[in-house]
Amino acid sequence: MPKREEALALLKAYNGNALVTHGLAVEGTMRYFARKEGEDEEMWGIVGLLHDLDYEKYPEQHCHKTAEIMRDSGYSEEIIRAIMSHGWGICTEIEPQSKMEKTLYAIDELTGLITACALVRPSKSVMDLELSSAKKKFKDARFAAGASREVIQKGADMLGASIDELIIDVIAAMREIAPTLGLELKN
Repeated sequence: MPKREEALALLKAYNGNALVTHGLAVEGTMRYFARKEGEDEEMWGIVGLLHDLDYEKYPEQHCHKTAEIMRDSGYSEEIIRAIMSHGWGICTEIEPQSKMEKTLYAIDELTGLITACALVRPSKSVMDLELSSAKKKFKDARFAAGASREVIQKGADMLGASIDELIIDVIAAMREIAPTLGLELKN
């Protein structure tokens, strides 16, 4: 498996700052869940980092172009399948099966929603974001409308978690990497 530095360079070769930052958010969140589950943090992190590799340059081929690029770059079929599964019902027919796949499916959209929640706070930080605020925004379909509540709910259901549990974990994960995401408390 290529190293994290190589994965980050690959992501940057295909995407601008916004999608790189999103990739970093999903990577950090996947690493958090891998630790929590006693799974391979490096593999889960790479899956999170590269899940939207093709989205900026090839949106009409989302997930499919990623698979092609990643095969050419020496990534395993397990990693490629996990990435393909996050597009289940949207742009692929690959249903998430493993814990890693289900986690990616559940948290991808939610990291975007949590980022948006943080950015509208006076602090512009995830460090003081609480469940109640995030849950209120989650219920408002107009807020961060691109973050599919249906996908987030299906993902939570796959994991056997409540929306509250999932939001709490994603906030905790994103707090760990807040400076990387520009979401730390600023003085």
